[in-house]
Amino acid sequence: MTAATPQKLFDLTGRVALITGASSGLGVGFALALRAAGATVITMARRVDLLEQLAVEHPGLVPVECDVSDEAAVEEVVRTLVVKHGAIDVLVNNAGTTSSAPAEDEPMTDVRRVLEVNLVGAYILCQQVGRGMLERRSGSIVNISSMLGQVASAPINQAAYCASKGALDQLTRELAAQWAVRGVRVNSLAPGYFPSELSTPFLESEWGAKHVARNAPLGRPGRPGELDGALLLLASDAGSYITGQVLTVDGGWTVR
Repeated sequence: MTAATPQKLFDLTGRVALITGASSGLGVGFALALRAAGATVITMARRVDLLEQLAVEHPGLVPVECDVSDEAAVEEVVRTLVVKHGAIDVLVNNAGTTSSAPAEDEPMTDVRRVLEVNLVGAYILCQQVGRGMLERRSGSIVNISSMLGQVASAPINQAAYCASKGALDQLTRELAAQWAVRGVRVNSLAPGYFPSELSTPFLESEWGAKHVARNAPLGRPGRPGELDGALLLLASDAGSYITGQVLTVDGGWTVR
């Protein structure tokens, strides 16, 4: 038996990848990494103007406007995409939001908003895209979680966010266990602190920079591109025997 080359293992040529929350931050990097690996990449977000500008700058990206927490809208978009592209081989649930308040004061409207996007929205996409994968007995789902699904964020107040990411990791495990026998892999990618639309102001503050340097054994936040290898491992045939796992890329934060 001839071993596949590393290039072949990570090659996504001929496959269709759908990524949510692709209008800014980590989502842009994920979209470009999937595109560089050969995939046709469908970028989904509410801010379609940003997606369209990204597609102009990087031909080959397909912009689609959709709110991931709107079940009816997601169902219609997925149906349309399947008709146009034939199948979705890779789903990356990256859309996310947060709120910041002491837990005793956090408005339930904010809690519900965070859960609707980070957890319910991901579940909706897993269902809508996963059904086609199950029929074909092939596919990879990567849920973008966070190291804060595993450890507390305090002294930074993000109770709803931590709860949503912990639940997303457990959803990942359950879907992986249910769907493995039918050929669909489901994993979580859990970043530590990386520059993004949400985190950059914190990372650029004096306190935030010191907090990360003190708590991450590598002594710094992640850099652009340092999540690409982990994403491609989980999305491609290189990770064909990996399912139900939370791959944490956090500079060592959670080993303390």
